[in-house]
Amino acid sequence: MKNLGRSAIVIAVALVAMAAIVAAQAVGQVNGISGPAKLNPKANISAAGFPPPYWAYPVNLPDYAAPPDKGEKMRVPNSNVTYTLTQIRDFFSPPDWHPGDHPAMPSIVGQGRKPQVWACGYCHLPVGWGKPENANVAGLPEAYFMQQVADFKNGSRRGTVPDILPHSGMVAAIMPTTDAEVKQAYDYFAKTKLTQQRYTVTESATVPKTRVQGSWVLAPIHGDGEGMEPIGQRIIEVPNDPVLTTLRDWRIGFTTYVPPGSIKKGEALVTTGGNGKTVQCTICHGNDLRGIGPVPPIAGRSAISTFRQLYDFKDGARHGAWSQMMQPVVKNLTLDDMIAIVAYTSSKLP
Repeated sequence: MKNLGRSAIVIAVALVAMAAIVAAQAVGQVNGISGPAKLNPKANISAAGFPPPYWAYPVNLPDYAAPPDKGEKMRVPNSNVTYTLTQIRDFFSPPDWHPGDHPAMPSIVGQGRKPQVWACGYCHLPVGWGKPENANVAGLPEAYFMQQVADFKNGSRRGTVPDILPHSGMVAAIMPTTDAEVKQAYDYFAKTKLTQQRYTVTESATVPKTRVQGSWVLAPIHGDGEGMEPIGQRIIEVPNDPVLTTLRDWRIGFTTYVPPGSIKKGEALVTTGGNGKTVQCTICHGNDLRGIGPVPPIAGRSAISTFRQLYDFKDGARHGAWSQMMQPVVKNLTLDDMIAIVAYTSSKLP
């Protein structure tokens, strides 16, 4: 859908992404403050003009300003390492709070290549687990990993909201990478599999009021505006410690709030196809959802990250080499179906 227009937008964004991120650390064109959208549960999300849900594509508030670096040495629990805020924000030197959690980082992961190829370990973290605004790249099948890089480069993997900075930054950074660098990154992240439950999925009719807190992650509001509100047709995924998450401590987990009944409904769709509503995910991703052959694992991942992939497949923004396999899966899914599916997949052990 309008892929040519999107491609043009992405190319333009990619050219300025580095300067934009470094200069502002936050650009937003939509309201990043919470509130349940008033949507019909049977709304046709394929219809022209249907807005992508803000909670799945968080954008920093336009007036967000990163806290100034006052020279203070920042710390996180159970680490002897210290960094200033300037060091933490260096795209070519990701903060490595817990070096014992992973093998030695190769240059592409720990340093990148100036001026444009950011260190993979910055956005995806040194362990590769990522956060809700980007992907978990740890332990992926080699064929899948390589194909996604190729799709980013040839323009066939794009987001429904292409100018969200974690996405446009990925595009800008990956374009100049060499085959050798990509292989080096794959070989490293293949050794850093996620083996713990990082996302706690909780069914709840009400959720904390949230806002996008910088780094494109929703967090509960504290102070003016704080409180609870109906969840509506949303997934609200928040860090258990927003401050430490902003400092890029990967040991901090997340709470994923989903509407009541989502997990059971999602289980039926994932394991049986929901009486023909979709194709059961277990056929390709395995009964444990940990992947089969070149098909990636989807268990225990960020719910909103997985939701974006379903939405992007359905919207047509993601149309790479293997995307046709997903079309029968997403064709008839409603917004509630997608929420239920990712609630279930995220609740499973990775």
